[in-house]
Amino acid sequence: MLLKSGVICLPAILPVRRLLSLIAVAFIATAAMAQSPAAEPFFARKNTFSFFGAYSNDSSPILLGEAENRKLLDIGAAYGRRLYLNRIVNWQYNGEILPVALESDPVVNTAMVYTLPVNVTFHGTDVPVGACVPSSGSITETQNGITYSFTYTNTCSRRWNIGEAMSPVGMQWNFLPRKKMQPFLIGHGGYMYSTQPIPIDRAGSFNFTFDLGAGIELYRSHTRSIRAEYRYHHISNHETAMENPGIDNGLLQVTYSFGH
Repeated sequence: MLLKSGVICLPAILPVRRLLSLIAVAFIATAAMAQSPAAEPFFARKNTFSFFGAYSNDSSPILLGEAENRKLLDIGAAYGRRLYLNRIVNWQYNGEILPVALESDPVVNTAMVYTLPVNVTFHGTDVPVGACVPSSGSITETQNGITYSFTYTNTCSRRWNIGEAMSPVGMQWNFLPRKKMQPFLIGHGGYMYSTQPIPIDRAGSFNFTFDLGAGIELYRSHTRSIRAEYRYHHISNHETAMENPGIDNGLLQVTYSFGH
């Protein structure tokens, strides 16, 4: 309603003031929400640092390796970097370094006691490609008119080889990154250096490695998690030494990870 002087009456002004007040409140609330950090809907760190331990109690010809009864014990650290993320997959670079990479071979200890043509004893050791099997027996044979007679005893022991390893090429794929429990796939390529040839004396001290694995990662928070996995792990000198039997292991690994 307008007065004769042309001035707006007070009842008409009040709804406009209320509308302006509501707009101002909405603008301030929107600005405050924009300035406050949004809740992260994903369990997926941008940078990940990890410490892990891995062990295999035996080896067998799983895919490429021939050497049997080899053990592995690894202690190391890893770094991961997120490459791509959506609601289905968290794709990450993953590299590992292993300052402790131990490999164990079976050793055959042989004692031979000759009674003919002379009494003499020989001792020897060998690292077989296959597993060591204890055995004993006696043999008598004639060569060039001379009779040889001896008994033999084979016993088994182990040797641990000290080494270090690095896997600079690696990828990890976590699925369902909105969940605290995530299945994942992982794979690496790298090398291992040991203080003596593995898995036999005629092989090399420098070997190439690769692994492929799968497991479950459980997030305790958005920054910390625990991972359990199984890997197929292969060691081979790629024909750079006299012999290359190769080692295939099924490796169990537990990893603690943190980051941001």
